[in-house]
Amino acid sequence: MQIRARMSMSADGYVTTPNGWPALTADPAFVSGQSHGIREFLEGCEAALMGRTTFEPALTNNRWPWPDLDVFVLGSKRPDGTPDHVTVDNDAVRLLEKLRSVNRGGDVHLIGGPQTIGTFHALGALDTLELVLLPQLFGGGMHLTPALSPDAGLTFERERVLPGGSVEIVYSCRGSRSELPSKPVGQR
Repeated sequence: MQIRARMSMSADGYVTTPNGWPALTADPAFVSGQSHGIREFLEGCEAALMGRTTFEPALTNNRWPWPDLDVFVLGSKRPDGTPDHVTVDNDAVRLLEKLRSVNRGGDVHLIGGPQTIGTFHALGALDTLELVLLPQLFGGGMHLTPALSPDAGLTFERERVLPGGSVEIVYSCRGSRSELPSKPVGQR
């Protein structure tokens, strides 16, 4: 099992548009139907792990976004309307234990913002960080992280060009866990 985060960001480092939408939604190539590698990414995944803020909008979606994945949510409370098969826990370590106990060998898609990704990175659970760098400048939104240093433990693995000029950059996260991107939440 590998825990893999994949997110898009603008060339100026924003993972959301100025109005809060995920960066990928502003890319004309993605909007016109290009997958930007997400389909291939999900082929080996059996579970989705995310924070409550990322999870809650799915409860009002017309279709369940993770029909073939086990879903694990880091949150202080179980949101109203959460399906019974979704595991929710407020402790990141305990949630990882639950996820590992039911894993059948497939990968885990870590979905979320900088705080959620930073939490699991700080625990040493994040295996890869995959960024889709969009050829756009947003000038505002949420940054991936305020700053990264060599101590973040990211090791460049590979890159590839995607439709519309986007570039996928993959990092291994097996080094130090000290600086991506914020202090862990929900540790015991």
